[in-house]
Amino acid sequence: MSVPINSEKIVRDVIVVGASAGGIPAVIEMLSRLPADLPAFMGVVIHRGNYSTSNWSKVLGMKTKLRVVEPADGDSLLHGVVYIAPGDHHMRFEHDTIVLDGGPKEHHTRPAVDPLFASAALSYGPRVVGVVLTGGGHDGMQGLLDVTTAGGLSLVQKPSEAEDATMPEYAIAHDHVRAALTVDEIGDALVLLARGGAIPIGAAAVPRI
Repeated sequence: MSVPINSEKIVRDVIVVGASAGGIPAVIEMLSRLPADLPAFMGVVIHRGNYSTSNWSKVLGMKTKLRVVEPADGDSLLHGVVYIAPGDHHMRFEHDTIVLDGGPKEHHTRPAVDPLFASAALSYGPRVVGVVLTGGGHDGMQGLLDVTTAGGLSLVQKPSEAEDATMPEYAIAHDHVRAALTVDEIGDALVLLARGGAIPIGAAAVPRI
């Protein structure tokens, strides 16, 4: 028996994604599944070194039809755009705009995943889908809790597929994660969720940790 994701048919058009080790190829593959007319905007945080100032938008956007940018503080949030957190800045979604700041590191990193997830949950509630991909450490777990508490949906990369399973496994152990999926399955699910669709998923989609 399957338990559908988004049986309420809520339009989930705010997507936030976090990753660390192995995150670049995972995000590239996920974005490759998304159409140019995706009716949603997306924020992506991948942990990077303290002194990394290179622009990652071209690399992460190499296989997608979506527009991929590293935003400036105050940029408007627009459907069909993927916003990549720049080096040494936390990125937040507030009042339909990007907010960048150099506040204290979280989980020993800046940018961190939790600030983006928490801000999206606060601003957009049930419209949010939070996704934690491959990576080490615990960043993203509290952010997914915020998303779930606000009525949004939490997804993680299937630990058996992740280069580093620590982040998705920790999220599964501590949050009401709705499903653990492959990167390709996550991409396909995001398209349906952005359009208010429901997704049949087996009840065992989230492994016990």
